[in-house]
Amino acid sequence: MKILIVDDEPHILDALTVGLQLQWQDATVIAATNGEAGVEAFYQHDPDVVVLDVMMPEKNGFEVLRDIRRVSDVPVIMLTARGEETDQVRGLELGADDYVVKPFSHLALLARIKAVLRRAELPPPVEAQPDFVAGDLAIHFQSQEVTVRGEPVKLTPLEYRLLYHLVRNAGRLLPHQTLLDRVWTEHSGATTHHLKVFISRLRAKLSPDGSHQYIETDRGIGYRFARPKANDKPVPRRESPPQAPAEPLVKPP
Repeated sequence: MKILIVDDEPHILDALTVGLQLQWQDATVIAATNGEAGVEAFYQHDPDVVVLDVMMPEKNGFEVLRDIRRVSDVPVIMLTARGEETDQVRGLELGADDYVVKPFSHLALLARIKAVLRRAELPPPVEAQPDFVAGDLAIHFQSQEVTVRGEPVKLTPLEYRLLYHLVRNAGRLLPHQTLLDRVWTEHSGATTHHLKVFISRLRAKLSPDGSHQYIETDRGIGYRFARPKANDKPVPRRESPPQAPAEPLVKPP
């Protein structure tokens, strides 16, 4: 297991390297002190997960993330300053899988790393039939496998938790705060802006061609999972009886 950490603060790199190796002995931690070095290390070592600081001189974390996403879907966790909500939202929109707010403990980071790696593995289904089906979407809750038209859909841990709560309450409106409380941890600092980003990402993954919007928005209130109407059996069309041709209108003499 190779973990690439990109951060320009030496004390953070040292603390994370020591802490992660103590807690996860078979992990190899690769450290990079700036964005350019981070991109080089990514290509050289092909890490299993990347921990990426946002604020770095010259090449910042967003630019590094763009470079990575051009060639790889490796899990990426962003490190953001407390209260910098715009950084968190921007990172998620660019394809980050999760974020951790500074200051943080190496144990908290380790838990996030293991969570994103679990979702990246995409285990095979343990049951022949899915637990939930709606149109082209199928979900196996035990293995956390999601497929659309039989093809696996790669979701981050947060995306899966969000989808799970929506489908478990299919047809019911879930308020913003209810979803935030169920999907995010109490001290994550997540807001409705983060929720909006993940809803957008879920919609794109569940229906890449936009043929059906599984998640409906009740503006300012919340979201609900909606089954496709095409899922219902079509009502047979009744053929109209043949009509006699209309008689031509004849003007009276």
